[in-house]
Amino acid sequence: MAGVQGQLAVKSRFFEMLMVHMYPKFSPDYLAAYPVALVTQARALIVQNKLAEYLLLKYPVAHQVRNDRALYVYIQEIKEQYLRNTGALSRVAFDSTLHVTKNALGLHTRVARVQGIRLKVKREIRVAEVFKDMPAEFLRMIVVHELAHLKSPEHNKAFYQLCLNMEPDYHQLEFELRVYLCYLEGGGLPLWANEPAAPQAWPVHPH
Repeated sequence: MAGVQGQLAVKSRFFEMLMVHMYPKFSPDYLAAYPVALVTQARALIVQNKLAEYLLLKYPVAHQVRNDRALYVYIQEIKEQYLRNTGALSRVAFDSTLHVTKNALGLHTRVARVQGIRLKVKREIRVAEVFKDMPAEFLRMIVVHELAHLKSPEHNKAFYQLCLNMEPDYHQLEFELRVYLCYLEGGGLPLWANEPAAPQAWPVHPH
C-alpha cells in the first residue's frame, strides 16, 4: 500500500517491541505473506487509530450489491468482459459461513457429473458475507480472484496475471483489504456498515 508505506516509517526498535505487546494476535494472520517491515507499518496505522481515516478517505462509501441476485449480475458482467469462454456459472451467492468454516473470503467450485453420455460441469462462486459492507473496490478484488480460478486453479504467475488483467490495482487492493481484515480481527468496528451506497457504473439487469 503506497499510502501506508509513505505515511509511517517505523524506525524505533522500542516502538516495534511495544506494538508486539499492544497489538493482538490475528487468527488467521492475513498479512503473513508480506514483508515484516510493511506489516509493521500497517499494524502501526491500526494501533495509532489512523487506518480507518486512511481507508474512509480513499473509499468513502459501500457498494450497492446487496443480495445474491445483484452479486450474480455483477460477477457475470465481469466474466463476460474477460472470461466469456470459461463456461456458465451455475450459482453465485454471499455465504455467511464461509469466513468461519472455510477460513476463506471467497470460494469457487467446479463439479463434473456424467449425465447419460454427457459430462455436465457445475461452477459456483461464493463470496463471504463480510463483503456486503465493503467498498466496491474490495468486492471487485475478491470477485476477480475467484473468477481467475475458473481458468487457473493454482496461485501461479498465470493466475495473478489474469487478476491484473481484470483489475490493474489487484495487488494494492488485496493488501489494503487484508489490513482492514486485521483491523476487524483486532476488534475494530466495521467502517462501511449501514453506509449509503454510491451509484455504480454497471447496470443491474434481471437474469
